[in-house]
Amino acid sequence: MKRFSGLLSAAVLAAGLALATAPAMAQQPQLPPMPKVKQSTPAAIAAAKEILAMKNVAVMYNGAVPGIIEKTKTGLLQQYLNYQKDLDEVAVVVAKQFGGSEKEIGDGMAQIYAAEFTEQELKDLVTFYKTPLGQKLLTAEPTAINGSLQYMQQWAQQFGVIVAGQFKTEMKKRGKDI
Repeated sequence: MKRFSGLLSAAVLAAGLALATAPAMAQQPQLPPMPKVKQSTPAAIAAAKEILAMKNVAVMYNGAVPGIIEKTKTGLLQQYLNYQKDLDEVAVVVAKQFGGSEKEIGDGMAQIYAAEFTEQELKDLVTFYKTPLGQKLLTAEPTAINGSLQYMQQWAQQFGVIVAGQFKTEMKKRGKDI
């Protein structure tokens, strides 16, 4: 279950990144403090980084910096339409300045994993992921999770139709057509 919660947490991170990129453009936003994470050993963090690399988690946040820069530029363009050329040029400068900053996300995720598992558990997970079954899990799990999410969405839509029908039936009993 922790595997799924780790993947879902990463998905939540990606969604949070998308939502966090729309700050109020007129003022410098006050940055919230980063969550405190239990300190782990360098070996635990290294094992966590290896696990995240095996899971190819970086794919979820590799576009974070360019995405945030683009969303910020777009937000500024809504306020300053006449500055499009300048903002396009500044976006290139800012992208060069902050290129590679997404590494902080990977480092933070590794610290979070290292805080959730012992050093030995992380090393055991690395060993497991190198086995044939572990390799299959790494390749098949994303497909299984996506399929599960699609199934849940389809189920919810179908169940919603049933629930709406039941609401109509119950309201009809009260003499109210909806």
